[in-house]
Amino acid sequence: MTVDDLTFDDRGLIPAVVQQYDTGEVLMVAWMNAESLRLTQETGTTWFWSRSRQELWNKGATSGNMQQVKEILADCDADTLLVKVDSPGPACHTGNRTCFFQHLGSAE
Repeated sequence: MTVDDLTFDDRGLIPAVVQQYDTGEVLMVAWMNAESLRLTQETGTTWFWSRSRQELWNKGATSGNMQQVKEILADCDADTLLVKVDSPGPACHTGNRTCFFQHLGSAE
């Protein structure tokens, strides 16, 4: 599969679920465009598209918590990516290890 086989939305974006490669822990969800995906593949670190700032960003470049890419997978519809990484520190801008730390309550 190549980038040309992926289905980007009407803004040229595709969601990327970022997962710690060895534990399966889901760290974050971000957006990629073709350029950020290319940069990710070329550099071996995660690059995303910021919808709020309208710019590319290299995850961890400021904090030092760069995510080293181990594998990139596309789902069966080729419209979502799973990016398996080795993330040495917090993935969330709040300082939490993962962006998924807020409980909504019981599912019972």
